[in-house]
Amino acid sequence: MKLERVSTDSAPKAIGPYSQGIKANGFVFCSGQIPTNPETGELVTGSITDQTRQALSNIKAVIEAAGSSMDKIVKCSVFLKNMDDFSEMNSEYAKWFSDPPPARAGFEVARLPKDVDIEIEAIALL
Repeated sequence: MKLERVSTDSAPKAIGPYSQGIKANGFVFCSGQIPTNPETGELVTGSITDQTRQALSNIKAVIEAAGSSMDKIVKCSVFLKNMDDFSEMNSEYAKWFSDPPPARAGFEVARLPKDVDIEIEAIALL
């Protein structure tokens, strides 16, 4: 099985020893995306809606750079600093996916990179 790195300037650069995404065996695995604006490098702060929108925009950029699309995402994991934000996150998240939406897991976590409120990772078909 051949692994191929996915990289795009339309999503935040990897800040450690990982890839934005990896293509493997008919799938693309998108690393967790936090609400960083790739143009400025600044974190999107404010509402969890705005942060969710930016994280999903970053996922979209990586998925599309791999040659896939949002409608081919089969699984997402959502990591929230506070599960009280779930409903608001869920309202924005729902706008990004057609029917059937991908499988999903959601977790409240103690801490995320750069102390953000949300991180989302995805797996898509190529």
